[in-house]
Amino acid sequence: MANYSHAPTGSSENLLENVSPLATFFKLTSLGFTIGVGVLGNLLISFLLVKDKTLHRAPYYFLLDLCSSDIIRSAVCFPFVFLSVKNGSSWPYGSLSCKVVAFVGVLSCFHAVFMLFCVSVTRYIAIAHHRFYSKRLTFWTCLAVICMVWTLSVAMAFPPVFDVGTYTFIREEEQCIFEHRYFRVNDSLGFMLMFAVIVLATHIVYLKLIFFVYDRRKMKPVQLVPAVSQNWTFHGPGATGQAAANWIAGFGRGPTPPTLLGIRQNPQGQGMRRRLLVMDEFKTEKRIGRMFYLITFFFVALWCPYLVACYWRVFVKGPAVPRGYLTAAVWMTFAQAGVNPFICIFSNRELRRCFSTNILYCRKSRLPREPYCVI
Repeated sequence: MANYSHAPTGSSENLLENVSPLATFFKLTSLGFTIGVGVLGNLLISFLLVKDKTLHRAPYYFLLDLCSSDIIRSAVCFPFVFLSVKNGSSWPYGSLSCKVVAFVGVLSCFHAVFMLFCVSVTRYIAIAHHRFYSKRLTFWTCLAVICMVWTLSVAMAFPPVFDVGTYTFIREEEQCIFEHRYFRVNDSLGFMLMFAVIVLATHIVYLKLIFFVYDRRKMKPVQLVPAVSQNWTFHGPGATGQAAANWIAGFGRGPTPPTLLGIRQNPQGQGMRRRLLVMDEFKTEKRIGRMFYLITFFFVALWCPYLVACYWRVFVKGPAVPRGYLTAAVWMTFAQAGVNPFICIFSNRELRRCFSTNILYCRKSRLPREPYCVI
């Protein structure tokens, strides 16, 4: 079968033929490491999210969906890139398989963008409207959001399958992907603009969340509410427990002091524990929001150089993108699939606890006389 490749100019073919074996070895080694980390790391995070029942709640459902998307991209798209580099930047598998691989790659990319935007919105609701978040964002609500994100991703990635030449193998990138050409002869500009708009909207939501938290941290003066007095029987929002003592002692015969006088219906320790639990939940939500923002930040940072190269191809008709810059940008997009497991483990206390409980403790508890490990 003839090789199915795309090479727009003869100069690019000469550059590809002059690639050193050291560069090829580096590409294969880095890509193999990315495939291993992308598959095994995301599988590990998925196992922890499914195993620990304390993580069966709203933010971690979305994280499980992100891990599944990275697993699909690492297991389906990257091995074909590995074989392409090994075969000398060629695609011997036909145009149909190239479109399928490109479709899966673009689908995973847009899915991550839409999902990170939905996560940013839910993070804002969790901080600003926590009661509504805890009541309404159930498992079925998260499942509906995930289905909506996959539907939007398919709607963005599926139409180019029917366009001639839109999904093709690009030898400079050594992968099947969008063919970004001058905007007058190609319609890929709309997809890149959608990508940029969703990323910008995600950062706007996080910026609004930061302003909300900062505004609530401002110290406000205490406003004392005066109590209402009727013959030394103080009652109202500003009353204290002394009003009850005055009423029992017989100072005046006003109305019976209400429960706002300071007499606690529950023990003092229970009320303090309840208040501290709310503060702990607030801090937990902020830590989870910080983890998802780090995922968003690294996603944008690793995809930004490739987006610059794509916009260069669309708007600049003259010189081509430098070969070294394009290779580095493409490999940075590959590395994005293996970054999330490290971010999750190092920035989330609950996942570290779950990892040490279910993985490390399992290994330590294996004694010679005990062939099984109880998790």
